[in-house]
Amino acid sequence: MGGSDAGRTVCETGRVTEQTTYYELMGGAATFEKLVHEFYLGVADDPDLRAMYPEEDLGPAERRLRMFLEQYWGGPTTYSQERGHPRLRMRHMPFVVTPAQRDRWLLHMMNAVDTIGLEKSLDDLLRDYLTRAAYSMVNAPGDDQRPDLTQL
Repeated sequence: MGGSDAGRTVCETGRVTEQTTYYELMGGAATFEKLVHEFYLGVADDPDLRAMYPEEDLGPAERRLRMFLEQYWGGPTTYSQERGHPRLRMRHMPFVVTPAQRDRWLLHMMNAVDTIGLEKSLDDLLRDYLTRAAYSMVNAPGDDQRPDLTQL
C-alpha cells in the first residue's frame, strides 16, 4: 500500500472503494493520538533513542509524527499543509540511523500498536507499513557492520 492508496479500502469482494479510509477504519484521530503518544512515552525512557531527538520537549515531534501518520492513512492533510511534502527519507537524512536504532524505534512503535487494539487485518497492515518505513530510514551501518569500500 502506498500513500496514494491510503484513502481507499479493499472490501470483502476485493474491490476498492472510496467511501471509507484506513484512517477512519482504524478509529480516526483518537487512535493516532494514542498510538503516537504511547510511542513517545517509550522514546522518552530510552536514552539511546531519545538522543536522536534534538528538541528537549518531545511534543513537537509527537505532533509531526501524528500528523504524518494521519495523512498517510487517509486522514487530514495537515502535515502537508504545514510542512510540505513528507519526503520521509530526506527529512531523516540529517540523523544517523543505524540498524540498532531502527530496532529500538520499532520496539517502541510495536509496543504502542499493542495499546490501540486494532482488528487483526488493520493491525497487520499498520505493523507492515511501520516496519518497512523503519527499514527504509537506515542510513548508516551498525557498530558490528563495516561499509563495503569496494563498492565506492
